[in-house]
Amino acid sequence: MSLKCGIVGLPNVGKSTLFNCISSGKAQSANFPFCTIEPNLGSTNVPDKRLEMLSEICQPQRTIPATVDIVDIAGLVKGASKGEGLGNQFLANIRECDAILHVLRCFDDGNIVHVDGNVDPVRDKGVVDTELQIKDLETVENRLVKVKKQAQSGDKDAKRLADLLGRYQQALLEGRSCRSVELLNQEEENLAKELYLLTNKPVLYVCNVDEASAKDGNQYVEAVREAVKDENAEILVIAAKTESDIAEIESYEDRQMFLDELGLKESGVVRLIQSAYHLLNLQTFFTAGADECRAWTINKGDKAPKAAGVIHTDFERGFIRAEVIKYEDFIKYKSEAATRAAGKLSTEGKDYIVQDGDIMHFLFNV
Repeated sequence: MSLKCGIVGLPNVGKSTLFNCISSGKAQSANFPFCTIEPNLGSTNVPDKRLEMLSEICQPQRTIPATVDIVDIAGLVKGASKGEGLGNQFLANIRECDAILHVLRCFDDGNIVHVDGNVDPVRDKGVVDTELQIKDLETVENRLVKVKKQAQSGDKDAKRLADLLGRYQQALLEGRSCRSVELLNQEEENLAKELYLLTNKPVLYVCNVDEASAKDGNQYVEAVREAVKDENAEILVIAAKTESDIAEIESYEDRQMFLDELGLKESGVVRLIQSAYHLLNLQTFFTAGADECRAWTINKGDKAPKAAGVIHTDFERGFIRAEVIKYEDFIKYKSEAATRAAGKLSTEGKDYIVQDGDIMHFLFNV
């Protein structure tokens, strides 16, 4: 499944530097606003040591990790919802993304200009939030006018949608994002997805700090934590400039030495990708054999036929059953044959809910 995370924020907060660290693409990074105009698109692997272990055991011809697309979107400014700066383009690019990586500048550097003159990540967050909320309010109110007429005619589906839109409208008028509105049931969750509201997208706040603050953060990070404590959101502290230096180091041992000196167990890039994966409520299953070891991305709670369909639509359409090995059992017994002989291979039907790390083989007929 194709997944896309958009890197957003004000100009000159480190979006393009971060994009260059985590993506196969290379965005221009410079000390002036709107350095990025067209969105840069890159792809990055989802780090997973389990896939490495499977590959060591199977010695396949190729190993294919799961990937996430990363989009570096032009910086937003106050008034974007009304077309200021690159506003309309910016908002359209966000709408296409599954999740938002909101970069906040949490470092002082007199050599890097700030679009508003001084460093204040909470204020910066408010600027972006407000512009997205204004655009969503416009979308909600326009839709509400049409849906209310349908609801008054006795359309039950329209009434349910009108109720949800009304709650979204109230939240937005109060300065809250749509993701703060509690959804009452699966039906409302489905309706919410179909609305494609900007402030309903899951968000990860990325606090871009200097190298000295990479491990423990600083006063700016603490201010952000306080500001988002009531949101359903996550925070990640990362030193984008330092990560850029790490990305240039080719030797794994040298990179680890660099991280050890900073007091970090793994790079911020690895933590960011893993956090984005978690943010989107995703998990991984594997296929493993002599030809290929591969990680596949599915939503948590997906059943076996849905997982099969990620590999090929024919697999889902003609699904018969799935043979499943738990990752820990495969690592213990070292092969499918040995795992089967030990009675650790199970046969599952259409109602089986796939678990993170399952190694699967699908039987189908079309």
